[in-house]
Amino acid sequence: MFPKGLYALADDGASSPLSVEAQSEALLRGGVRVFQLRLKRTTGAQAVAVTGRVVALARAAGAVLLVNDRVDWAMLGGAHGVHLGEEDLSAQEARQLLGPAALLGVTVRNGAEARAAHTAGADYVGLGPVFPPRSKQVAAPPLGLEGLRRAVEESPLPVVAIGGVGLSSIRAVARAGAYGAAVVSDLLGADDIASRVRALEEEFLRGVAERGIPPR
Repeated sequence: MFPKGLYALADDGASSPLSVEAQSEALLRGGVRVFQLRLKRTTGAQAVAVTGRVVALARAAGAVLLVNDRVDWAMLGGAHGVHLGEEDLSAQEARQLLGPAALLGVTVRNGAEARAAHTAGADYVGLGPVFPPRSKQVAAPPLGLEGLRRAVEESPLPVVAIGGVGLSSIRAVARAGAYGAAVVSDLLGADDIASRVRALEEEFLRGVAERGIPPR
């Protein structure tokens, strides 16, 4: 698995003047340990090339990189794994293609879906939205912190909280029991992405300490 804490995203659809490669470089300068590459606007051979370059940056820095949705791009680029959304391949199909060693995450909305993801071969779940998302529209209603806490208790897999998480809320998300917290808009929209990475990690660790679990 990847380390606890901030789960960052590099996103070609984010409202950022930076390319996903420049975003990735900034995230890594801040010391990010795990991040996801989301390519919705980049397609075809260009997407495969971008994936390969970002994977190389991540591996050189000792960070874990997962590719959003696309098992083929992840395999061609040598990424550590894939995160699947609700309209992608099933977790079973992805696991068959990726093999047993790759990391596999699945977006879920509740504890029951987390249990199903575990049975299907996932390593972790992205659970939410916890708060109203800012980077994309989601049909599911926000869980809130109490809903997150209940789902974490019900999940057999590590839970990465997704949806609307930022510097003002990541501490509470960690206190609710999340293994990690995915941050997009609050991170990529920051004036200094590297500094925001460090601030988010610090706040997450404070939340972990407050729930009585020693930070690692």
